[in-house]
Amino acid sequence: MELHRPEAEDDFIPISALSHYLYCPRECALIHVEGQWSDNRFTVEGSQLHERVDSGGKSTERDAVRVWRNVPLRSEALRIFGYADTVELRRTETAQPWCVVEYKRGKRRPWAHHEVQICAQAMALEEMKGVRMAYGYIYHASSKRRRKVVYSAELRNKVRTAADEIHAMMSARATPPPLPEGDPRCENCSLREQCAPWLRRPSLGQFWHRMEADESLP
Repeated sequence: MELHRPEAEDDFIPISALSHYLYCPRECALIHVEGQWSDNRFTVEGSQLHERVDSGGKSTERDAVRVWRNVPLRSEALRIFGYADTVELRRTETAQPWCVVEYKRGKRRPWAHHEVQICAQAMALEEMKGVRMAYGYIYHASSKRRRKVVYSAELRNKVRTAADEIHAMMSARATPPPLPEGDPRCENCSLREQCAPWLRRPSLGQFWHRMEADESLP
C-alpha cells in the first residue's frame, strides 16, 4: 500500500486534536495552541499500548487479511494528518475490504471522541485510496474486544464540524474556558495543573499571549 507520509503544515492539524477537542476543547487548545503537555498514568499506559502495537512490524498477512501498522494518513479536504494504529485489507470481503482499527487502553467513554478520531482516520484513508468504508473497529485493551463503529452521516458531520472549529480556534490562538465545575473529565486529565479549572482563570500560555498582544506595554 503506497501512502504519502504526512507532514505537519501550518494549516493542517493532527487527527489526535479532534479526539482532544471532543473530549474537552480547553485540553485541545492547551496541547495544540499553547504547546503544553504532561503525562499521567493513563497517558503513559496509552503510549505503551501503541508502542506494543507498532512493535509488531509494519506489515503482516494471515488468513487472507493484510495488516499495516502505524499507517500515515492525510486529508486535503479536512486539512488533517496523522496515523492509524492498523489498517486491514481483507481480501475475501467484497463489500468493504479496507478497515481501520484503533487501539485504546480503557473502556468506552460517553463523549464520542474516540469514535470521531477513528472516523476521521477512515475519511482520510477514503480520500487517499478512493474507497468508501461503512465501519471500523476500536480495540479496547481492558476488555480485549473489538467494538464496531459505524461511520454514520451524523458521525462524519461531527468530524467535519470539529475540524472546522479547531482550525478556527488555532487561527485565533484562542483557549476556551474550563469545563463546568465538577465535570468528571477534569479528574483524570493529565493537564489538570496547567488548566487549573478550580481557579476559573486563563491558562498560563493564554495569559502570556495576551501580554504579548498588549500594545500598551513598553
